[in-house]
Amino acid sequence: MTDATNRQIRLAAHPVGMVEERDFELAETPMPSPGDGEALLRTLYLSLDPAIRGWMTGEDTYVPGIKVGDVMRAGALAEVVDSRSPDLNTGDLVLGMLTWSDYTVVRPGVDIVRPIPRQEPITAFLSVYGATGLTAYFGVLDVAPPAAGETFVVSGAAGAVGSVAGQIAKIQGCRVVGIAGGPAKCAWVTDELGFDACIDYKNEDVEARLRDTCPDGIDVYFDNVGGEILDAVIGQINERARIALCGAISRYNDVEPAPGPSNIFNLVPKRGRMEGFIVLDYLDRFLEGILQMGQWVEEGRIKYAEEIVDGLEAAPRALRKLFTGENTGKLIVRVAT
Repeated sequence: MTDATNRQIRLAAHPVGMVEERDFELAETPMPSPGDGEALLRTLYLSLDPAIRGWMTGEDTYVPGIKVGDVMRAGALAEVVDSRSPDLNTGDLVLGMLTWSDYTVVRPGVDIVRPIPRQEPITAFLSVYGATGLTAYFGVLDVAPPAAGETFVVSGAAGAVGSVAGQIAKIQGCRVVGIAGGPAKCAWVTDELGFDACIDYKNEDVEARLRDTCPDGIDVYFDNVGGEILDAVIGQINERARIALCGAISRYNDVEPAPGPSNIFNLVPKRGRMEGFIVLDYLDRFLEGILQMGQWVEEGRIKYAEEIVDGLEAAPRALRKLFTGENTGKLIVRVAT
């Protein structure tokens, strides 16, 4: 192993506008070796999420920004191939925040890594049991809890988070309306996931369709996109409406900051509440979420989709799919088996 090389994908330039493949570079480095208290991990799968685009600006937020020359980061599944840590054993399967590389050295207790069971499909720990599924779980049940009989709207409804959020709202007894891009995605959301309706924002007037599909107004909105769709929803909320701000993917590649929603004042007479959240806020409750999601999946009440792209070198091109609307469900890169 000491003679092998380690491929890494590094940030070559901070993106301006849409993320491009030229913003990345593939490098080869000597194989790393773990020191005392460390472990060497072989990357199996990388999770591609919209949040990565925000990290690529280089600005520190809830996590450190990725600087030019840094190895790209992502949630990942990996196997321990060499351990000098009492917390990890060789052969363990682990989930954590790792790098876009074949191998990574981690120090448990400092780096966020934890062993997981070898339960197939293991990629579910990056999707429905991972950060995306748990984002939906805590965002719906804690940030903007719906009540039975209420109208729940979710944007990015065919995405990894939105598709699960809508199904959790259905379990809570809500009428659920999704917003997605294209007839195929909308059909999947209604026919497969059981949403009551889905608005095709690429081919339909969202504001008009919200009036049609939500005749009694909107009680809860789970926002994954921001922009004009958020504005349209705020204009049609009911009294005491709750809005969970999970993401704003429609704005992540904007060169100039977009103006805020023109309907924002509607929160005042409606006494509405709008709250942003990060799934890491609920780290100490992840097991609770995983166990409940597992029960719902086993009962057939939660369905999910994964799109797996092969090869570490394919990660930059695959990341663009999140912003062009080419993927459905959770986007994952298979680095090794």
